Amino acid sequence: MKRSRSAGGPNEVWTSGEAYESFVGRWSRAVAREFLEWLEIPGGSRWLDVGCGTGALSATILEMAAPSRVHGIDPSIGYLEFARSVMADDRARFETADAQALPVESAGYDAVVSGLALNFIPRPDRALAEMARAARRGGTVAAYVWDYAGKMQFMRHFWDAAAALDPRAKDLDEGGRFPICHPEPLREIFQKVDLAGVEVRAIDTPTDFNDFDDFWSPFLGGQGPAPGYVMSLGEGARSALRERLRAGLPYAANGSIHLVARAWAVRGVA
Repeated sequence: MKRSRSAGGPNEVWTSGEAYESFVGRWSRAVAREFLEWLEIPGGSRWLDVGCGTGALSATILEMAAPSRVHGIDPSIGYLEFARSVMADDRARFETADAQALPVESAGYDAVVSGLALNFIPRPDRALAEMARAARRGGTVAAYVWDYAGKMQFMRHFWDAAAALDPRAKDLDEGGRFPICHPEPLREIFQKVDLAGVEVRAIDTPTDFNDFDDFWSPFLGGQGPAPGYVMSLGEGARSALRERLRAGLPYAANGSIHLVARAWAVRGVA
């Protein structure tokens, strides 16, 4: 099953939790920790995780925030199966559903959050209105998205190399496709659903790779825009992209690659 997508991305597949984790899930867990520290939600709270995917944010909530319950929503059956397999916790449950029509009661949650998903929903404004509806009065609504056009560095290296070889790749680059992955549009979409005290901040996470193979192999998993594009290429074009990337990355003396992944985080009060 494919997750609901915004415009573009004919090769985007979102079915394998393990492949997603090796590609970007591991980095999203580091962002989730700093995101939750920033939110400072009291223990015993009721959480809704919209677009929970493989459960990176839900798992971090269970680990750090002492919730009374965590309800995860996502359209991908494969990702939810993965989340259930790694979280044997009675406080957590996961449900297949559309973020634009949440199957939840109004004002039923203390914290309604979304990690790395809002930009992939066809109508993020509609999803955010649903998130605000689900939060109790005075509750927190918050999200984070990758800074695809800027300091999400391993993705920028990838798409810049791809576009240099294939002009069609520009149409798939999340940096151009997702306008809310910038601080001001992200702030504005939260303010438009009448959330109070809206704040936006950057969260920077180190993304370290042992060598080029460690950098390249996750792009072969087929999960999401960049890996989907890689796997759509013929062997010759894929090899050319691999070698252009290999030549353009910054290497330490031992061959390792040290980059930064920036996410933009936003929060408001319902």
